[in-house]
Amino acid sequence: MRTVPGRTDRVVVVGAGLGGLACALHLAGAGRQVTVLERESGPGGRAGRLRLDGYEFDTGPTVLTMPDLIAEALAAVGEELTDWLDLVPLDPAYRAHYPDGSTLDVQTDTTRMAGEISRVCGPREADGYLRFVDYARRLWQLERTDFIDRNLDSPTDLLTTNLLRLMAAGAFRRLQTKIDQFFADPRTRRIFSFQAMYAGLAPHDALAIYTVIAYLDSVAGVYFPRGGIHAVSRAMADAAEKHGVRIEYDTTVTRVETSAGRATGVHTADGTRVPADVVVLNPDLPIAYRDLLPPAGRPRRLRYSPSCVVLHLGSRQEYRGIAHHNIHFGRAWRGTFDEVIRQGRLMSDPSLLVTNPSRTDPSVAPEHRHSYYVLAPVPNLDRGAGLDWRGGLAQRYADELLATLEQRGYLGLADSVEVARIVTPADWADSGLAAGTPFAAAHNLTQTGPFRPGNLHRTLSNVVFVGSGTQPGVGVPMVLISGKLAAARVTGGGR
Repeated sequence: MRTVPGRTDRVVVVGAGLGGLACALHLAGAGRQVTVLERESGPGGRAGRLRLDGYEFDTGPTVLTMPDLIAEALAAVGEELTDWLDLVPLDPAYRAHYPDGSTLDVQTDTTRMAGEISRVCGPREADGYLRFVDYARRLWQLERTDFIDRNLDSPTDLLTTNLLRLMAAGAFRRLQTKIDQFFADPRTRRIFSFQAMYAGLAPHDALAIYTVIAYLDSVAGVYFPRGGIHAVSRAMADAAEKHGVRIEYDTTVTRVETSAGRATGVHTADGTRVPADVVVLNPDLPIAYRDLLPPAGRPRRLRYSPSCVVLHLGSRQEYRGIAHHNIHFGRAWRGTFDEVIRQGRLMSDPSLLVTNPSRTDPSVAPEHRHSYYVLAPVPNLDRGAGLDWRGGLAQRYADELLATLEQRGYLGLADSVEVARIVTPADWADSGLAAGTPFAAAHNLTQTGPFRPGNLHRTLSNVVFVGSGTQPGVGVPMVLISGKLAAARVTGGGR
């Protein structure tokens, strides 16, 4: 494993996102002097917090899996997860709503889930589910140590006996093809394959190795931290400061200073120079290269994941037929992925995620009120260049989404909304995300593992990257792992 050469005593981390904070904790635990510089007024990055007239919303991810990764970062400085966060296991993890009016509760207890699938889809489908769980768990075990929780320097690092086991298990076939070997009902096929969109791909294009996303979502367990996902970043930041990490908020880094092939410090917007032996960059990787670093040859052309429109809604209305997390599937399936990913068009029959956090934590809304987070996949700015999000499209599309939700059972929602905030690909771009997507580069074969942009700069030996744009990839678990991997580049720890 390649590591940063020379002195590594003083580390500056640019950005207090989940990856940057995880890296800071691991570095502090290894005895480094760490300074985190964050442009916003609080921690979190994409996992920030929006407050509107008594309502509170997570601005980024709302689904939390693998809390042991948070525990691992806190343990690096001798802290216990339970002292910092109150995690509520969600039961069900999701409720899937289908066009025929049926619903399926995704439960992480496999016995209960098999019973639920048998009730909705029949006993044969339940048998397929149990085989799927064994398969997905096996893939996770094979992938985690050798390919996810490990710094990869070249394709030859993949050559392990577990690679042969993955090939034998069909992990490099198409995800949808593999899912169809276990399930026959369109409803189960959808609930265990829609997660490919998190990786920026349609289920019929993604590799079966991404079955592990469905495993983490539907088998390993989904949790809600009281206070939202932002509570995770706040806990990590507070624990880091307790153990000597200096975090400076409202501090915008404008460039990385370099000399003789190394970074020597960073400069901030107020003219301050902060010296460093190592610089860790948490901004979206292409933007970090573009805005903070000297030119390093022709930039690599990346294929980006789809983006999303998010509606933050504060409402007087409560819906008893929903769960904390809800997936509302449209009638169309493969065609809607093609619209967003290939054609750069809005979904004609969208599948939507609706999260209702006030159901679990009433403190995030005023009394007798509810907060809703609605996510609709849309093209990124590269693919959907003809979509004018800065014009009237944002409001028109928000109105369309509200009308769609009304048709799918959220009666009276539009009239009950007291506060609303619309977030579009243009807003994601303004916040510093390449192609206007919060999901970074897609996980196609040439952008996965050692083929994904590396977490060490190509020519600056002491510049390290962290976050979803680098290894291992997108999603809260992967970003937390990226923090540990980035720290290992500095300390030489880990594999």
